[in-house]
Amino acid sequence: MVNVNVRPDIDAAAAKLQSAVGSKREIQRLPEVLWEGETVEMLATGFYGKGNGLVAMTSMRLVFLKHGVLSQQVEDFPYDRISSVQWSGGMLMGTLSVYASGNRADIKQMPKDCGKALADALRARLAQGGAGAAQQAPAPAAAGGSQDVASRLRTLDELRAAGAITDAEYQDRRKAILDSL
Repeated sequence: MVNVNVRPDIDAAAAKLQSAVGSKREIQRLPEVLWEGETVEMLATGFYGKGNGLVAMTSMRLVFLKHGVLSQQVEDFPYDRISSVQWSGGMLMGTLSVYASGNRADIKQMPKDCGKALADALRARLAQGGAGAAQQAPAPAAAGGSQDVASRLRTLDELRAAGAITDAEYQDRRKAILDSL
């Protein structure tokens, strides 16, 4: 449990972290890299590029932030550019691979529980049509469309059971899925 006092959405996401070792500075600096109206949904720590930093799943994109004394690294992955997400976990740590715009970004040494929850939440976001041309295509109205909805609802149920989303987020996303019928 990490206790910060930055802003409500960041504080709530940080409270779910087991440890913020090496990323407290990034949590404090996160509002500087967020876009207007963008909110933080989940946080995790990980190693990307040249250092350990913070991974933030926001309402608009996935952001990696490393804020060092002499340098700062920010890389973002807007959801409409992400084609897929892969999680591979070990005993305690794992790697989140994000495939975006034909490239692959590996965020390593992520704590297993946070990394898996973040990967599952990203998959749910992609399934809702938050990325790629394949997700932007209209869903078929035939029987295949109902299977897609059932799959999305199952994924949503799993995310709520895993604690990756709140009951309010669950209700909002469930309503959005059902309204798409």
